Amino acid sequence: MRESRDVFHLAVPAYDLSETVSFYVTQLGCKLARRYDDRVTLDFFGDQLVCHLTPGPSDPTDVAELSMYPRHFGVTFRDGADFDAVHRLCEQRAVPFFHPLSTRFEGRVEVHRTFVLRDPASNLIEFKHYADPRMMY
Repeated sequence: MRESRDVFHLAVPAYDLSETVSFYVTQLGCKLARRYDDRVTLDFFGDQLVCHLTPGPSDPTDVAELSMYPRHFGVTFRDGADFDAVHRLCEQRAVPFFHPLSTRFEGRVEVHRTFVLRDPASNLIEFKHYADPRMMY
């Protein structure tokens, strides 16, 4: 069983490591743990995110069909104030939103607030907070 001292690890593609560091560290406030020629390792809100340098798409503007489902990752905040702080930070730093702040499942027990960002390699990152913390899992 995972303990609070354990860290979840996720690896995603990156097309430009400098843009990736700028997005996650400068804009989102994540901590850079390590940087190599082919990857960066980040403290992503307490978990480990590794962005591996990967050849980019032939047409980097071809994201019209980009959809959250099935591929996205993110953070579900237990504390609404933490969710609000990250959202405010993104607004203050003019981070472009893939999906703006919205409420999903209004009127149901699993109601939650959410917003989605897109990193420089078009990885989608969802941030959310459930009104009822029992709905986190």
